[in-house]
Amino acid sequence: MFDNLAEKLQEIIRKTSNEANLTEENMADAIREIRRALLNADVSLNVVKAFITNVKEKAEGESVLKNVKPGEQLVKIVHDELVELLGGKNEPLNLTGNPTLIMMLGLQGSGKTTSCAKLAKKIKQDGASPLLVACDIYRPAAIIQLKTLAEENNIDFYSLEGSKNVLEIIKNAIEFAKTNNNTVLILDTAGRLQIDTEMMAELMLIEKSFNLNEKLLVIDSMTGQEAVDIARNFDEQLNISGVILTKLDGDTRGGAALSVVYSTKKPIKLVGMGEKIEPLEPFYPDRMANRILGMGDVVTLVEKAQKAFNDENAKILEESMLKNSFSFDDFLKLQKQMKMLGSLDSILGMLPIPGLKKDDRQKISHEGEKQFKKIEVMISSMTPHERKNPDILNSSRKKRIAKGSGVSLDEFNKFIQQFNMMRSMMKGFNNFANGFKGNKNAGLSMLKQAQAMKNKHRFK
Repeated sequence: MFDNLAEKLQEIIRKTSNEANLTEENMADAIREIRRALLNADVSLNVVKAFITNVKEKAEGESVLKNVKPGEQLVKIVHDELVELLGGKNEPLNLTGNPTLIMMLGLQGSGKTTSCAKLAKKIKQDGASPLLVACDIYRPAAIIQLKTLAEENNIDFYSLEGSKNVLEIIKNAIEFAKTNNNTVLILDTAGRLQIDTEMMAELMLIEKSFNLNEKLLVIDSMTGQEAVDIARNFDEQLNISGVILTKLDGDTRGGAALSVVYSTKKPIKLVGMGEKIEPLEPFYPDRMANRILGMGDVVTLVEKAQKAFNDENAKILEESMLKNSFSFDDFLKLQKQMKMLGSLDSILGMLPIPGLKKDDRQKISHEGEKQFKKIEVMISSMTPHERKNPDILNSSRKKRIAKGSGVSLDEFNKFIQQFNMMRSMMKGFNNFANGFKGNKNAGLSMLKQAQAMKNKHRFK
């Protein structure tokens, strides 16, 4: 998401960085380009006007600081405005109810039912006990879909067969939750092809009858400007508590996200990626602003790594590294856990790599994924004994494995060379770690270096 906007803004900032000083003239040029980039990203005109006005006022208010490079000054101003435009700060879910009631809202095709399952998976991952409640009394297919998703992901499910009374369904679901020890109820309400009076009347009746902790509107991020009207209509009638954006990885423009938050003054609380039932992710405006401006999102990457690398596997890999016995089996385990972080393309998008354009990033990730598959085939062509003992690979074994995996001997030898370099690096890390333990000044030295790097790259 935001790929096109990010590319344009980064290009504008690079141009401004080449200027010796920040003047009214080059700032006006930059602002003109930013306005065009936002409009091309499908951001609504009202939002663009407000954004540009704020950027211009702040730029003029800076009094053209002499000791600050033009690019850095522009980055700071645009970054701060993007953060505000995206909601300012992360807004966590309100899960204080007993049980918690979350009403999911949205039109048909927005990904509402799938998002219910993704939300339940996130809540379960966070330690609570979710219950998916089928509240669509008009579409049996929606109930079947929700039940199937619940079964496939080992999530509790409730429906009241034959009932056409949505209030009765929710009331009975609450009683069921109390006996079944479910702490969070996720209500999958009926959607429509378009907003109508009957739909809103039913949703308002649910709102008045129960103490809802959250009223979350699910919006397809690829909807474009229509998303603003949808969000505004739901908010005017029901006073939504937040937004869930789906298909965040599929929309290269991203104007809907910027426009929805500004138009409703309600936060994006969660986002969904792809079609697979992966847990919804919290939305952080500052992290998204960083990514848009090419500054990466290392914090999110680290958080994903912490979840992907469970303690047991991490301990096994650590022991292998410290004993200098890192094997091909360990390499496959490491690669498998890396895949849990997401695609190589998404990982590259979270790293602060200046000047890396979308097309280049996709080419790198495509080639990288191909190489990962080749490596898997090569290692799979080894015997179990060879996978555990890399040092026994002699000339005849290498020829056999290369032939069995369908690669040339040169290509296989190149992989072995890279693998051995990786093992050497790990051995060096082991020696460093042992030396670090006995050197009281090492920690202070590293801390000073890290602080110096932070000061060098932070905003002025």
